[in-house]
Order: sequence, then structure tokens, then C-alpha cells
Amino acid sequence: MIGGMAQSGEGGPPRVPDPLSMHRPGGRSASQAEVELGKILFFDRRLSSNDTMTCVSCHSPQLGFGDGQNLSRGVSGNRTRRHAPSLFNLAWSKTFFWDGRATSLEEQLLGPLSNPDELNLPMDSLVAKLRSVPFYVQAFERVYPGSGLTGKNVARAIAAFERTLIAGGSPFDRYEQGDHGALSPAAERGMKLFFGRALCSTCHSGAHFTDGRFHNTGVPGEDAGRSELDRVGEFQTRPYPFFQTQRAFKTPGLRNVALSAPYMHNGSETTLKDVVAFYNQGGKVKQSYGLSLDIRPLGLGEQEMSDLVAFLEALTSPVDVQPPRIP
Repeated sequence: MIGGMAQSGEGGPPRVPDPLSMHRPGGRSASQAEVELGKILFFDRRLSSNDTMTCVSCHSPQLGFGDGQNLSRGVSGNRTRRHAPSLFNLAWSKTFFWDGRATSLEEQLLGPLSNPDELNLPMDSLVAKLRSVPFYVQAFERVYPGSGLTGKNVARAIAAFERTLIAGGSPFDRYEQGDHGALSPAAERGMKLFFGRALCSTCHSGAHFTDGRFHNTGVPGEDAGRSELDRVGEFQTRPYPFFQTQRAFKTPGLRNVALSAPYMHNGSETTLKDVVAFYNQGGKVKQSYGLSLDIRPLGLGEQEMSDLVAFLEALTSPVDVQPPRIP
């Protein structure tokens, strides 16, 4: 087993469950009808105030469920405050957004809906708009008999779809299963660096390559990050000083990371090579207030950095999501 990966059995590959078996808060599994309804909503322009944008506008399947921009533009035309993150394997997450301010996918949805620089359509207004569409009235009654088309159920449906965006079966996973030809020599060398001297797995750990915590890694900028919500955070269980939430952001998972450039919470690093170089130098703002003690120069050579990029590219297993027919 490499780097503490979650296994399906002794010596087996990481678990990638049936998407429909994923439980949402409350314990109920999603039905296929609920997932399909959420998918239609995810692709529907009616979710924006002026019918010009969808969830896909910032989370495109072709771009690893990112949008290829450092900062997105919403219906206002203004840039968003932070980079649009990828959506893979969020079914296991406990916090959402770069600063962790939401604790469920259902809660997370309310942020971009109501944000005037994103979709700018609060849930009450969205529900009123959807009730003018007979398809949605009927579909919600079928999926949620007795409650029908409500804000809560809109969030439940979209979250059910998002929980099916599960990435697994990459070359790395095949290597873990015993197919040692699945990784190139460069990727295999990069894997050893990732789980060893390069210290990547300190934060990018587990089957989804994230510890789910918040770290200041020395990214330039004045964004206060997690400290806007939590000035103490997890210092009790990590050897950081009390100010460790300053400019700290959630560790993103690395599944399909090669598809979702650019990187960091502000999209400031353009390529994976840039990201590796960033960590090799120990971050860019070395005197950042609250800099993680795990961030320090690595002393990697050019070949080693290229090998790390090759390994990160070997975490690729695209999820095929075809656009639905919008009613």
C-alpha cells in the first residue's frame, strides 16, 4: 500500500464505490431519478438570474470540473474572489469552499446561487422560476413525493448528482493493483518522491489525496482564508502556532488534477510544473504570517520536478458526463 491509501481489501486498490450508494446527510442513498434531476439542474441556465450561466459555466466536465480561468466571471461580469475548484470525490468531504465555510454540498450550493458575482439567484427566486416549468413541477413531485419542488429539494438533487463525480481507475490505481507497467519510469520515480522526500503526502494524503485541512502554503495575496471563520482551527492537533489559520486554505484533492489548471485558491499557478516549482522553493511568501511549518525548500532538481509532474498526471481518470436535454 502506497502512502496510506484506503484499500478495498488487503493489497487491493482504493475503493471507488457505486455512485448511487453514496449517502447524503441523513443516511438515505440517492436514486437514479434524483441524480438525473440534479444533473439537469446543473446544466440548466435557469439557475442564473439572467439565464446566461449554469453550474457548468465554472465547473466544466471537459476541464476537470473547473473552468480554466484563474478567477471566474459570473453574471455581473466581475471576477470572483477565488478560483473555481474541481468537484471530484467531494462525496467524502466534510467542508466545502476554499475556506471550509459550508459543511455539506447542499449548503455549498447556496453560495454561488446567491452571490451577485456568480449566479445571482437566491434560492427562493430560483424555486419560483422553476415552478413555471411543468417538467420541474412534475419531476420534483416524482422524486420527492409529498414535498415536491422546494429549495431544500433543489439542493438535495444537485448535491446527489455532484456526489456521483467520482474519479478512480487512474494509472496510479492500476499500479496499486499490481500492474506495474501502468506507470512510466518517470511517474514511478515521481510517486516515490511524492510519498517521500518531496513531502507532498503530508497534506495530499489518503485515497482522494487530501487531508481535508487548511494550510498557509505561502501563496501571495491578502486573502485571509480560513481565519475569517476560525482563528484557532486545528492547532490542538497540528504543531502550528495559534495563528495558523491566517491565509490558510483547504487542501484540494488531486484526482484529475492535470485537467483542472490553473491552481491554488487564486489560480496564481498556471501549470503543474509551476506548482511543483512553487513548493520546491518553499512557497513564494516565506514570511507569510501563519506559514505552515511543513512548507520549506525541498532541493529538488529539474528531473525530479519533472518526475513529480509525471506522477500527478498519472492520477488522471476522466469522468464522462454528457449534457442532458434541458426542458
